[in-house]
Amino acid sequence: MSNLTDKDALIQTLLQERDELYQELSKLRQLDGGVLERYEALIREKDRKISHLDEKVKKFEDKIKQLTDQLAWLRRKFWKASSEKYIPADPAQRKIDFDGLDILPEEEVTIKAAASEIITYERKKPEHAKKQPVRLPLPEHLRREEEIIEPEGIDENWVRIGEEVTEQLEHKPGELYVRRIIRHKYALKKDLQLQVELEVGILNKTVMIAPLPLLPLPRSNAGASLLAELLMGKYMYHLPFHRQIALFKLEGLKIPASTVNDWFAGCSDLLRALYYRLKEIVLQSDYIQVDESTVPVINHEKHRAVKAYLWVVRAVMKELVFFHYDKGSRAQKVVIELLHNYKGAVQTDGYGAYSIYENKKGVLLLGCWAHTRRKYTEALKEDKAGAEYALEQIGLIYGVESMADDQGLDYQQRAALRSRLAYPIMCAFEKWVVNYMPKALPKGRMSQALTYTYSLFHRLTRYHLDGRYRIDNNLVENNIRPLSIGRKNFMFCGNHDAAENAAVMYSLFGCCAALDVNPREWLTDVLTKIPYYNNDYSLDLADLLPHNWKAAREIQKTPI
Repeated sequence: MSNLTDKDALIQTLLQERDELYQELSKLRQLDGGVLERYEALIREKDRKISHLDEKVKKFEDKIKQLTDQLAWLRRKFWKASSEKYIPADPAQRKIDFDGLDILPEEEVTIKAAASEIITYERKKPEHAKKQPVRLPLPEHLRREEEIIEPEGIDENWVRIGEEVTEQLEHKPGELYVRRIIRHKYALKKDLQLQVELEVGILNKTVMIAPLPLLPLPRSNAGASLLAELLMGKYMYHLPFHRQIALFKLEGLKIPASTVNDWFAGCSDLLRALYYRLKEIVLQSDYIQVDESTVPVINHEKHRAVKAYLWVVRAVMKELVFFHYDKGSRAQKVVIELLHNYKGAVQTDGYGAYSIYENKKGVLLLGCWAHTRRKYTEALKEDKAGAEYALEQIGLIYGVESMADDQGLDYQQRAALRSRLAYPIMCAFEKWVVNYMPKALPKGRMSQALTYTYSLFHRLTRYHLDGRYRIDNNLVENNIRPLSIGRKNFMFCGNHDAAENAAVMYSLFGCCAALDVNPREWLTDVLTKIPYYNNDYSLDLADLLPHNWKAAREIQKTPI
C-alpha cells in the first residue's frame, strides 16, 4: 500500500513540475512579444522549402538520367552501324574470365572447351571470296521486239557475215483487258417444238443457254485478276488505293474511289472464311511464334488516329502465319482468348502478357535471344566492358547455330550440338548476370538488360531441348515488316472493320511470301474458285491455302 502511495506522490510531483514549466514558457512567450513563435514559423517554412527543392532536384536528376540514356541510344541509332551483331576486333584473343563466378572446376573445363571449339570453328571457316558481278542472260520467255540497225554506205559489194546482238530489258505499263463471257442461246426448231407440245401437252423450255459461271463479286464488273492486282498493290507493294486509281487513269480508265472500296470490302468478306480456316490450322501446330505490332486506326469519337495492335502468330514448321485484330487491344485477355485451347511450344519476346502461360499444362514458353542481344547493344555506350562481354557470350551461342547450319545437321543432331556446346555457355552466362547486377548503374540500360535476361533466362535456354526450336523470334518479326512499311504509306485504317480486313490480307499474303508462292497466280485462282467452295460445304477451304495450293500445282506439273 505504501508503494502505491509513493507512486501517486511521484506522479503528482511530475505533473506539478510540468504545469510550472508550461507557465514559465507562457510567460517567456508573453515577454518576447511572439518572437519565438515567429522563429518557429520561419523554421517550418524553411523546412518546407528545402523539402520542396529536394523533390525538384530529384526530378531534375531523373530527367537528366533519362535524357542521357536517350541521347546515347540515338547516337548509336543514327550515327553507328545498325547491325545488332557484335563482332570483337580479334576473336582469336578473346578469353572467358571466370574470376568471381561460382563455377565448379569441372564446369570451367567444359565451358572453356565449348568456347574453344566454337571459336576454332569460326576461325577455320573458309572466307567467301568476293564475287565479281556477272550479267545474267534475260529470260527466254520474254517477248522480243527487234530493232535492226544497218551501217551507212552498204551496197551490193558488201556481204553480211554475221551479227552482234545487244539485249536491253524494257518495260511497258501493265495491260488492262476485258473478259467477254459469251453464252450462246439455242431454240428448238418449229417442227420439233410442235411435236414436243403435242407429246407433253405444255412447252417447258424452248430456249437453252449455259449458266453464268460464279463470279467473285456477282454485282460487279471487276474480274479476279483485277481484284488480285488491287489487293497486291496495297498489301504487298504498299500502294494506297488512290494511287492505284491514279495509275488506272493514266491507262484511260476512271474508277471511282467508292467503287474500289466496295470491291475491297467484298473481297475481304469472300476471303474471310479462308482466313478462319488458316487460323485453325496454325493453332493446331505444336510450335508457334507470337508477336504484336502497332497499326494506326481512326477513332471517330476522338477524331484522330490512335495506336492499335495487330497480333501475329506463325506456325514455324508449316510456314503459315495469320494476323489477329481484336478492337486494337494489346491486353492479356486477347492472347488468353486467342490461345486458350493451344497445346505446344510458344516463342515470344518478354512482353508480360505471355507470362500467364508459364505454368499452363501442355504449353512450353520459349524466349528470344535476339531481343536479349538488342538490350546489351543499346547498353554499349553506358557500360562498354559489361555489354561487350555479354554480347561475346551471346555471339558464342549464335555460333553454335552457324555450325549446325553449315554442317546441315538434322533436328536431333542440332539439339545434341546445342546441349554439348551452347548449354554450358548459357549456364556460365546466367551466373555472370547474377554477379554483375550489383555493379550496374541502377535503372540504367545495362541494369535493364541484366534484369530482362535474368527474369527470362528459363525461357531463353529451353530452345536447346528440341532441334526444331529457333534461337530467336526473328521469323515472326519478318512477317511484321510489311505491316511496318504499310504504316508509312497508307498511314492508318479508317475503322476497326478496315483493320480486321487488313489482318485477313496480311495473313494470306504473308503465307505466300513464307512459302515462295506467286501471290498473283494464287489469288487470281482462289478468287475464281472460292465462290464454288462457299456454295458447297463438302469442299475443304484448306485446299485453297497457299501450302496446299502449291503442293497441288507441283503434283500437276510432275510427269506421270
